[in-house]
Amino acid sequence: MTTPMTPAELYRHGLRLLLAKDIPAWTALWHEDGVLEFPFAPPGRPGRLEGRQAISDYMRLYPDHIDLHDFPEVTVHQTTAPETVVVEMRGVGRLVRTGSPFDMTYIAVVTVEDGLITSYRDYWNPLAAQEPGIDFAGAGR
Repeated sequence: MTTPMTPAELYRHGLRLLLAKDIPAWTALWHEDGVLEFPFAPPGRPGRLEGRQAISDYMRLYPDHIDLHDFPEVTVHQTTAPETVVVEMRGVGRLVRTGSPFDMTYIAVVTVEDGLITSYRDYWNPLAAQEPGIDFAGAGR
C-alpha cells in the first residue's frame, strides 16, 4: 500500500503536471466537490469555481493561453493544520497569443483531504490581467 502524498508533495506534483500541460491529470488531483477561489479576480472573471468539473472546464484551455516554462521559486509553508499549506511561488513562461514573457507571482492557500485538493485560494495580481495579451479567463473560454 502506498502512502498518500502530503499536501506539499501533492502541490509540487500538480506544478509538474501544469508544466507538462497535462490539465486532465492536474484536475484529477481535485476532490469532486473541490473549490477554487480567486479572491482578487477582476470584474468579469470568475471569483469561485465549485466542483472538479467546473475547475476542469475553466483550466482545459489554459495551455492555449499561457505556456508555462518553469516555477523557479516555490516555497511551501506548513500551517498548524496539517492538511493546509500556504505556497509562495513564481511562474514564468510566455503568452501564447503574443509571445510576450509571462512572469507572475502567486500566493496559494491549499487544503488537501484524503489525498485530493478540496480548497485552493489563488492570490495573484489582478493588475497584471490588464497587460496586453494576458487572458486569465481564457482558461474558461
